[in-house]
Amino acid sequence: MSLSTQDRRARDTPKPPVTTRAAGDRPVTKLPLRHRLRRDRTLILMTLPAVALLLVFAYVPLAGNVVAFQDYDPYIADNAFEAISQSPWVGFEWFQQMVNDRLFWSALKNTLVIFLLQLTLFFPVPVLLALFVNSFVRPRVRAVAQAILYLPHFFSWVLVVTVFQQMFGGAGLIAQTLREHGHEGFDLMTDPGLFKFLITFEMIWKDAGWGVIVFLAALASVSPDLYEASAMDGANRWRRMWHITLPALRPVVALLLVLQVGNALTVGFEQILLQRTAVGPGASEVLDTYVWNVGITNGGFSYAAAVGIVKGVFGLLLVLGANKIAHLMGEQGVYKK
Repeated sequence: MSLSTQDRRARDTPKPPVTTRAAGDRPVTKLPLRHRLRRDRTLILMTLPAVALLLVFAYVPLAGNVVAFQDYDPYIADNAFEAISQSPWVGFEWFQQMVNDRLFWSALKNTLVIFLLQLTLFFPVPVLLALFVNSFVRPRVRAVAQAILYLPHFFSWVLVVTVFQQMFGGAGLIAQTLREHGHEGFDLMTDPGLFKFLITFEMIWKDAGWGVIVFLAALASVSPDLYEASAMDGANRWRRMWHITLPALRPVVALLLVLQVGNALTVGFEQILLQRTAVGPGASEVLDTYVWNVGITNGGFSYAAAVGIVKGVFGLLLVLGANKIAHLMGEQGVYKK
């Protein structure tokens, strides 16, 4: 039976997008997958190199964690794959050894103390600096201040430690100036008791400018009409900052705070390794340097892999917990509910 002209038109006409309606919301149009792929093909192609790098350097190496359940010997075969296949299985022996290892708990304690100190002293600094820079009226002055604050971010940790050594070391500028005026000098770079504060202030000097860039970008999205309307209503500068500026920073602060908590057990491997000799392992041993010494220096690859697995799982749980708290506070966090 032949189709009429009206039936053929109905058959050839593309189906409209599926429209769904949530309770109390406006209709939401959901395009088919092939339409979304065609629409976003340029963005997908741009992200493919980043996805490839993430797979190669982040997810593929996860397969090597199998050595945490083996007595891995890299010299048992000619290549790593054969060495893994020929190494004997020991189950959770390395995890049991970790629980009974006093040095592991000491490194974990130092890591958590440094993290809490950096979270308390470092995290508020970019927010305060961003508010200070944003208060500048002239754009040129704001740009100069932003560039000066952001410049140390490009310095390597070797250069940062060298600068602090030349300033606060026993033969540094401040100590020499004090001796020239009849006072006793000091050496902050070799004081184990002040080491945690030292590396925290080094991080503030180096990376606070990066946080300023992020928070200034969030402040740039605030409409100037809000400030003008509040000023006409009689709100002073502090009122405008409290009711307009700070609420605009809340989503970014929540996101960065969740990410910072996720890195609680990663407190700066290269920075601490460069200054480890000056203060001793008692004050500077953290989980990253502990894994380095056990795995690379002493050849305990399986035990180091077990410590790395525990660190990764603990970091994942911290991210999920912090993101849940962000949701309870009404913020999006890393991902939506």
